[in-house]
Amino acid sequence: MSLKSRFLLLGCLLSTMSVPSFADIKVGVISSSTGPIALVGIPQKNSIPLLPKEAAGESITYIPLNDSSDPTATVKAFKKLIDEEKVDAIIGPSGSGNAMGVIQFAAKSGTPMLAPVGTAAVVLPMTEQKKWVFKTTQNDDLIASALVDHMKRTGVKTLGLIGTADPFGENWSKVMRKLASDNSIEIVANESFQRQDTSITGQSLKLLLASPDAVLIAAPGSSSVLPQTTLKSTGYQGQIYQTHGAALDPFLKLGGDAVEGTILAASLMLVLDQAPETPSKAIATKYVEDYQSLYNKKPATFGGNVFDAGLLLETAIPTALKTAKPGTPEFRAALRDALESTTELSGTQGVYNITPEDHSGFDERGRVLITVKNGKWQLLEG
Repeated sequence: MSLKSRFLLLGCLLSTMSVPSFADIKVGVISSSTGPIALVGIPQKNSIPLLPKEAAGESITYIPLNDSSDPTATVKAFKKLIDEEKVDAIIGPSGSGNAMGVIQFAAKSGTPMLAPVGTAAVVLPMTEQKKWVFKTTQNDDLIASALVDHMKRTGVKTLGLIGTADPFGENWSKVMRKLASDNSIEIVANESFQRQDTSITGQSLKLLLASPDAVLIAAPGSSSVLPQTTLKSTGYQGQIYQTHGAALDPFLKLGGDAVEGTILAASLMLVLDQAPETPSKAIATKYVEDYQSLYNKKPATFGGNVFDAGLLLETAIPTALKTAKPGTPEFRAALRDALESTTELSGTQGVYNITPEDHSGFDERGRVLITVKNGKWQLLEG
């Protein structure tokens, strides 16, 4: 062999040994792009093309699945992603009840799950199973405390509650009972309904007879509208509050005049043009612009929850790669640990500081008070 050939052979050997080669990072995304939760799931599914394509030089592949808002289909999709696709993480599902039903599978397989759902029950109270779940929406108590502060300032002494008969509404009822008691606000009625209900006149009449100063509706997506339109049609004149579950533009269109004057707390995405300049506003503005360029319409805030999940993974992946390669239990465990150490990460919804005790990680920078004025979202000062 000539000297030149030997050098060429040595160069080839060194090139194959000098840089470790990793498999693509695989992330499953489960959304409810059809069915009762579609108003939440569609912007989440549509946000997938905007997620980071690589991190630390490694490609990220996304595997999208639709569970049609069906918890049984969520379980099937979850198991497919874990058992067949061998994903390193899962973003989703869209619904609170759907998410509660798959936590056990995330824990058993050791797969980080980034849940863009409303209920804090997916991460609280923290357990051995829930330590695998991270939540990209504000916890109920953070949103609720802003609403209760407003109630106190405006003299609300009695409150009626109505929420969905699922983990979202149930956790809100639990949070509000404590906050109301701590702030000398009496809950005089507490009603529930199913998301698919087409009439809730009975519950509304009970609220009306209790004559509360204000009513809080705890329902996600389109299910937040019916209680308010029904209350208004039965003659309720008090202040109506909503949770961040109603933070989407179709709420305005579906509710019409009945939702005028509604007060809710949510992320700044609803009032970007009115929000102060912050890193979160810059990220949210870019996300909205990119979404509009793809779909010729603005995304609901729920889409931002999936986008933020992508930012969290993008930030955690470089640290996890130092421990193990994708496709392994060790990588998934290292990814979970890295997510749990997220510090001062700005996203579309606010700033994330995740700890072993708090897998949502938002503070007051993740919420603003908003009202409906002349059929539009309006930042509410004070």
